[in-house]
Amino acid sequence: MTGGSESPSFSVGHLDGEFELPPVDESTLPDLYLDFEVDLLAPGDGVVTDRHHASADRYEADDAMNQIRGQISPFTLSGWLRHGCERVLQIAGMTACHPGEPNADYMRADVYDRDLSQGYHEKGACVEAGDTDAGCVVYELFGGFGDKPGELLRRPIRFSPVRSQVDVLRGEAEAHFRQLHTQVRSRNDEDGGQPLRHATRDVVGNVEGTWLLSLRSLNPEFVGLLLEAVSLLNSKSDTFEFQLGGARNFGAGIADVGVVNPLYTEREIRRVYNRAQNATTAMQEKDDEWRETYREEFTRALQERVSGADGKLDAPIDRPEGADEGERGDL
Repeated sequence: MTGGSESPSFSVGHLDGEFELPPVDESTLPDLYLDFEVDLLAPGDGVVTDRHHASADRYEADDAMNQIRGQISPFTLSGWLRHGCERVLQIAGMTACHPGEPNADYMRADVYDRDLSQGYHEKGACVEAGDTDAGCVVYELFGGFGDKPGELLRRPIRFSPVRSQVDVLRGEAEAHFRQLHTQVRSRNDEDGGQPLRHATRDVVGNVEGTWLLSLRSLNPEFVGLLLEAVSLLNSKSDTFEFQLGGARNFGAGIADVGVVNPLYTEREIRRVYNRAQNATTAMQEKDDEWRETYREEFTRALQERVSGADGKLDAPIDRPEGADEGERGDL
């Protein structure tokens, strides 16, 4: 967790109304832990390992050379999380800041213009149109031009196949690295199924642990947007556009995710990932407190921020009247 001599506090002066928020010094905030469970993840070039992979005929489970540790790049993770945040705003009737430049060399013609007609505004247009350099919520969280950093710090997920070496409080996960080898064979009968080329892909399997996120500024609408985005990504985890990483056609990237209760202590967070222990009565009480009080308040802060920018949202974003549950997911 983030420590310091002076406990940070929530910034609510820019929002109308009062919000019942948890004491920061009694929560993990400004850190948020995302609970991760992914059967197979294939993020392309997004895996960094510290050892070479042993060939199949020389693999021994207790050989230290086969206990491959590494990192999952935050680039893949960040793009996936940002997509969830963008979609939440779009469902709420807003446009989201486009992640790319208008003059970038896109692979498909007119892709930028088509995106602008599907719920995006040009990158940075929200800043130029406003009285401050704040921009929209996505722009603030993920950053913008040049020296404009995002308010959300995204770390890589460090992983190890040895559970005792995994520290979930540092954003680590148990996972197993493998190199998958495939012979791409000819479909022509005259070739007799001869291989045309050899394809290799780095993957990690059975990912179970946390992804540690940190907020540089404690705006409650930032927390609210992350909560809504993670809920959406989890409820739509088997939908192609919301799956994580590459190779999604092959079953990779279906992620079960959730936000670990920020009211938990460090010991309680560790207990969540201890298979020999169940939740305590105190943890269950904190779950009720989070669900019945604070979770709603963060979402209400997001609704207030979005309504202030758009002026068309009357109902809270998390409980829109007449919303299609199949469209919104479990928000």
